[in-house]
Amino acid sequence: MPKLAANISMLFTEVAFEERFAAAAEAGFRGVEYLFPYAVPKEEIADLLSSNNLTQVLFNLPAGNWAAGERGIGCHPDRVGEFQDGVGQAIEYALALGCKQVNCLAGIVPNGLDVAAARRTLVENLRFAATKLKAADVLLIAEPINTYDIPGFFLNGSAQAVALFDEVGSDNLKLQYDIYHMQRMEGELARTMERLLPRIGHIQLADNPGRNEPGTGEINYPYLFGFLERLGYGGWIGCEYKPLTTTSAGLSWREGQGARS
Repeated sequence: MPKLAANISMLFTEVAFEERFAAAAEAGFRGVEYLFPYAVPKEEIADLLSSNNLTQVLFNLPAGNWAAGERGIGCHPDRVGEFQDGVGQAIEYALALGCKQVNCLAGIVPNGLDVAAARRTLVENLRFAATKLKAADVLLIAEPINTYDIPGFFLNGSAQAVALFDEVGSDNLKLQYDIYHMQRMEGELARTMERLLPRIGHIQLADNPGRNEPGTGEINYPYLFGFLERLGYGGWIGCEYKPLTTTSAGLSWREGQGARS
């Protein structure tokens, strides 16, 4: 059965970040992911993972000024040096935390920048990151995000992502398939995941509309979990959703869903 990781940037926000590791473990999760670890010393996070018997499943490369609305710098030609420095920082954290994959957020295309130039920059940045991360035995993944939630986000479809990955030409680059984002952009979830399964490194979930927990919207998660099991998907599925009320109240969806934490 698919195994679930708690995204503690969105779950257990009733408590401080450092307390969410214990909260996730107490709720039955065995893996965690989040947006960024960099505000907390890596040694402290490693201790939190160890003391709570948790696997660090995923985090993102540094993505610019998040508080100011930046959502990645992978496609920004004037930020290449910053991107490369971020790759080095991510490797340091990944090695300290035992994390085997990190995600690159492509970013919003800067005003006035030609889309072709943004694509060239992203291809070169992904090629650089994939090479550096492979040397550290860490997989690079990249995620298409819907343009309703983040207007102007460069990478916004699975076919677009796979074509771009082919241009990068690395065996250390895979797709992060976020079911919520791809339901909004494409639909055809099951067959797309089946077709792209060899290219998928990680899956995330939330229901639509609302980006809340499974069972609150239109996506048939019991079917998708069974489908992924039949396909033989053995990776993690990150629970990256906004609880409709509280995290604890929202976790009842896991019962009878054919998934395990």
